[in-house]
Amino acid sequence: MEVEKLQKDLVVDVGAEEVRLALLEGHRLIEYNKESTLGRSFSVGDVYLGRVKKLLPSLNAAFVDIGDSKEAFIHYLDLGLNFTAFDRFVKQSNPNTDLKSLYAGMDLGPVLGKEGRIEDYLKQGQMIMVQITKEPISTKGSRLTAEISLAGRNIVLLPFTDKVSVSQKISSREEKKRLETLVSSILPKNYGAIIRTAAEGKNAAVLVAELRSLIDKWEGSWRKVSKSKGVELLFREYSKTTAILRDLLNETFSNVYVNDAKVFEETRQYVSLISPEQEKIVKLYEGREPIFDHFEVTRQIKGAFGKIVPMPKGTYLVIETTEALNVIDVNSGSRVKSSDQEENSFEVNKIAAEEIARQLRLRDMGGIVIVDFIDMDDPKHRSELYDMMVGFMSSDRAKHNVLPLTKFGLMQITRQRIRPVTEIDTSEKCPMCHGTGRIVSSVNIDREIEDKLSSLVREKGISSFVLRTGPILGAYLTRGFFSSFVSKWKRKYKCRIRIIEDIDYGVLQYGIYNDQIEALD
Repeated sequence: MEVEKLQKDLVVDVGAEEVRLALLEGHRLIEYNKESTLGRSFSVGDVYLGRVKKLLPSLNAAFVDIGDSKEAFIHYLDLGLNFTAFDRFVKQSNPNTDLKSLYAGMDLGPVLGKEGRIEDYLKQGQMIMVQITKEPISTKGSRLTAEISLAGRNIVLLPFTDKVSVSQKISSREEKKRLETLVSSILPKNYGAIIRTAAEGKNAAVLVAELRSLIDKWEGSWRKVSKSKGVELLFREYSKTTAILRDLLNETFSNVYVNDAKVFEETRQYVSLISPEQEKIVKLYEGREPIFDHFEVTRQIKGAFGKIVPMPKGTYLVIETTEALNVIDVNSGSRVKSSDQEENSFEVNKIAAEEIARQLRLRDMGGIVIVDFIDMDDPKHRSELYDMMVGFMSSDRAKHNVLPLTKFGLMQITRQRIRPVTEIDTSEKCPMCHGTGRIVSSVNIDREIEDKLSSLVREKGISSFVLRTGPILGAYLTRGFFSSFVSKWKRKYKCRIRIIEDIDYGVLQYGIYNDQIEALD
């Protein structure tokens, strides 16, 4: 089934602690990512100099220390065909070595056989260069490969390789030959490449510029390798902003909005490198309203990440995520049912199929997904629903497989799992106990209120307050005419305070307002 290609907008919200990214398709949220700007994170594509901690001969694998609390895992088959060249380069690198000559003169040597044993190539304590292919999930550490690659928009650079291959999706033989000849002619010794589908039709200047930037990034890590005495991050693949643009940027992209001048400039430069004709789509957002609110991303996040996901016509999904699998239940809800039960079930399932495909991308759900559709008896409807699901999933970048419905109306979807499922708590805490089940001690309540009053007087210059409380708290604060808490606050902060007791308020619930009864806290 062909899915209509809608225009895409990428909205980038740069905060003090994290960068949040929302990919909108036809103004509808389809992908949501965030990356912390504080502390250390372990992301797909990052390259480390790691230390072998323990060999696992029975699994033909090893645990590797890359600085995470959970040791990373590498299998023998993930060492790569030319592991010996990478290994020799790490061992022979030192601050006094001419690293360019060392790299160019390195003999690739024999490739690793499929039937080899990991203990023949790795020893405990050995330093090896590794790249993350799967992020830490739950109790498991990162999954690693020693076959380093640097992905660009048009080209994937392969160090210690001597082959150039072209994407099979490029159908023209002449174009394949042009690209292969061009890239082969500019690649230095001991470099290979994969020419991606996006390179089709690109001129030499664009490909040369991108290839040079990838080579510079790789060679920029050599000095760290030569000087390092232990585990170290050599380089990060890309920020999530540029990674999304690298993988998805095409003619359907209409805008990239960024609310930070520095990130805007970095993004603009990256787009000018990989697709110069689209440089103008990158725009700096300078509005007063928060960028996610302006583009209605916040509202969509709140509606899409709960356990219950509402859909049109009163239908809804129930989504449960466990360690082993994800379960999605389709419900017709309050939808007005037609007299034809079969047709009604089919209509609800069609609505659900589109939303499920969106939810898988939005939450980055991986592993096994079991969908319980509403039962349908007509084999034609079951077949059509399967075709629709395949069509809706076709735009998903993650590797996936969709199986036909079983006789019980269950559909199994497997989806590549390289990151933890994105989870956002859309529920709100109780204003009294803040989710703890306990309320603040009455011993501290006067101090809490005084701190807020002090802040409002000092920082905002407010001198008249209405304090709305429950009857018990009101009596507690006004007990004793001259010695009451309220009297002391009036004298201390030179302000007016009027108490209004509200029987609907809880024991220690209160609110601070101005004279027009507008909330101040």
